[in-house]
Amino acid sequence: MPRKLQPPRLYLRKRAGRDPVYVIKDGDHERSTGFGPERSRDAEEALSAYIVQKHAAPSGVMTPDTMTVGAALTIYAQEHGPTVASPERIAYAIEALAPFWAELTVATIKKETCRLYARSRVGQGVKESTARRELQTLSAALSYCVGEGRLTIAPPVLLPPKSEPRDRWLTREEAAALIRAARRTGNHHIARFILVSLYTGTRKAAVLSLQWVPNFAGGHVDLDTGRLYRASATARTTNKRQPSIKVPRKLLLHLRRWRADTRQFVVEWRGEQVGDIKTAWKTICREAGVSDAPPHTLRHTSITWTMQRGARVEDASGFYGVSVETLQRVYWHHHPDYQESVHEALENRGFRG
Repeated sequence: MPRKLQPPRLYLRKRAGRDPVYVIKDGDHERSTGFGPERSRDAEEALSAYIVQKHAAPSGVMTPDTMTVGAALTIYAQEHGPTVASPERIAYAIEALAPFWAELTVATIKKETCRLYARSRVGQGVKESTARRELQTLSAALSYCVGEGRLTIAPPVLLPPKSEPRDRWLTREEAAALIRAARRTGNHHIARFILVSLYTGTRKAAVLSLQWVPNFAGGHVDLDTGRLYRASATARTTNKRQPSIKVPRKLLLHLRRWRADTRQFVVEWRGEQVGDIKTAWKTICREAGVSDAPPHTLRHTSITWTMQRGARVEDASGFYGVSVETLQRVYWHHHPDYQESVHEALENRGFRG
């Protein structure tokens, strides 16, 4: 029985008298990436590029048994990717999908292969919710190919169950501890990031892109009118709404003070825009003794605190760019009016102990 062919994969080739290097093995073919163990991420990107190149977008309409999944993903990435607000999200998903799916035909997408993919990702230490998002990208790619007349029909993609919303939010003591830790460790830019996030509930990327004047790259703060514009004037409209807001008074005082010691961005590190806060964030969390709290927890915390203080759902929806339905489903149980009418009805019936 012939040996089953494996998809293209990385292999660390060790050579006598020379530095080890990652190579791409594809059947009997082998190609060097030029990257050693210290640059494994670059080697992974080289593998993804190889797979995309191998499955170059075909011309004409194809059937599920003649189009590879890799080709469908390539079409989606090349044609649809540039039109979305965050093409890197599609790229990350395809990078994860490709090693498993690229060599298979679209016809092999069935419930069992989708389950197998999800199990394999969880076995690699990835959360099931992440595998779900990756499979959603696969489903979107197939739908795109059908809609563009590149694929005759798309099989349904089975998604892992949707996880319940996390209810992790910071106490005021934890938030204060994070700010103190940021200042104590010299990460003053993280302290500012925390304050902006807590007072406005703005997403991480939008906070780090905030500038002092209108621009084409991100939002800005208008200190004269006291408004914060989360998105640039040319930003595409997406399902992640970014409404402009009136800046809370306490934060506005901070912003006016920060303006004097910054150049272009609200949150800066040594006069430059902050790119990635991952390392600094881990440091201050460890220093503050706060666990299980990625940066997005700040947005969740801001909305939760607002609900706890009794804000109207309609006002919160407009301020945070969150639908009323999501606020009611995820945050309403924090509101002081939660189930209040039920309690009043029960108490008015005159139950006696």
